Order: sequence, then C-alpha cells, then structure tokens
Amino acid sequence: MRYLISYDVNTTTPAGQKRLRRVAKACEDHGVRVQNSVFECVMDYSHLLTFREQLRTIIDEESDSIRIYPLGKDSSRIIHMGTQKAFDVTSPLIL
Repeated sequence: MRYLISYDVNTTTPAGQKRLRRVAKACEDHGVRVQNSVFECVMDYSHLLTFREQLRTIIDEESDSIRIYPLGKDSSRIIHMGTQKAFDVTSPLIL
C-alpha cells in the first residue's frame, strides 16, 4: 500500500534540529521525498507498524507531529502521532 507521510518537528532547540534530521533520514530510508517534510512510501502493513514505532522513538510527542495518510481505498484511516490532533474533515468548517 502507498502512504503519504508528513512531519513537523520543533527545531527551536539543538535537540529538535537533531530530531528533524533523524526523522528525515528515517523517511528517506523508507520512501521518496515529494516535498521538504512530505514523503511517499510503499510498504505493507507490518512494515508500516515497524516504521511507525521507529518514528515514535525519535519524536517528542509534546512538540512534534507526524501524520501518515494511507492512499487508495483505505484513505479514511489517518494515523497521527504527537501534537496537533486530527480533525474531522467531513464536519462543517466555520471561517
């Protein structure tokens, strides 16, 4: 299955800058960069679980955010780790 992975790592500290490099390297090992912080990866579900745990050990869940979007027929199951909780895109938006 194909997944789109995006991340936002807080880089205001040297530790954050190191986490950013580690997240980017992990993503480069599993997929193709399509934007600065966005990767496209093709992997089976067990590989995804292993990769997700690898990312979880790198990030600070209090200040960083990673989103994993399945592409294809199962695209409604967004996986989110860290800050910025997911929102319901089907609900009305008030501007």
